[in-house]
Amino acid sequence: MQPGLYLVGTPIGNLEDISARALSTLRAADLILAEDTRHTRILLERYQIRGTLVSCHRLNEASRSAFVLERIRSGQAVALVTNAGMPGVSDPGARIVKACRQAELPVTIIPGPSSVTAALALCGFIAGGFHCEGFLPRKAGARQKRMQQLLNEPCPVVIMESPYRCLKLLAEWNALMPERELFLARELTKLHEECLWGAVRDVYQKLSERVGVPGQRAVRGEIVLVLAPS
Repeated sequence: MQPGLYLVGTPIGNLEDISARALSTLRAADLILAEDTRHTRILLERYQIRGTLVSCHRLNEASRSAFVLERIRSGQAVALVTNAGMPGVSDPGARIVKACRQAELPVTIIPGPSSVTAALALCGFIAGGFHCEGFLPRKAGARQKRMQQLLNEPCPVVIMESPYRCLKLLAEWNALMPERELFLARELTKLHEECLWGAVRDVYQKLSERVGVPGQRAVRGEIVLVLAPS
């Protein structure tokens, strides 16, 4: 492999969704930057890849940039993966890519699964494009302001959310626009994959009733929401 940064898309759930090119890249890389080394090691062990893992997550990504530039300049190929999907898409990666661009070092993409495009394909909302919002602000005031702005989007809006905050977000959407169509995908490509579609109020009610079951405190799994166009 030529020296440079290699952005490698990894499965969002089912480990068989990884590409042959992604596997060959991970096998040949001198170093693998991983959002969570424990999580990535499961994937590597599945395919018998013995790679050198170094953590690269939101809290240390900025400080890792100089380290990556040094490795590439010394002639190494550095692969970057996140826990699932494409690096830099609501996941770490963009800062290191920018640092490489500014240093005029090569960056190569090995595309792979994405929860954004998977949810859009499943939702059935017809439009000429989409808006990927990612995670909404955590602070209530900033989140409410942004939600108001998204009400009039002429294309589907993709939002990612933690299972622990999902119901709170749905309650806020329900207060703003209970009749708007919503698609909710949970645990995409995994054993317990679930897709819910309907008015915001109906999806919110269904999940609220489920969480009311004793012993279950939150919606489980990774969540992707697609809000229908205005």
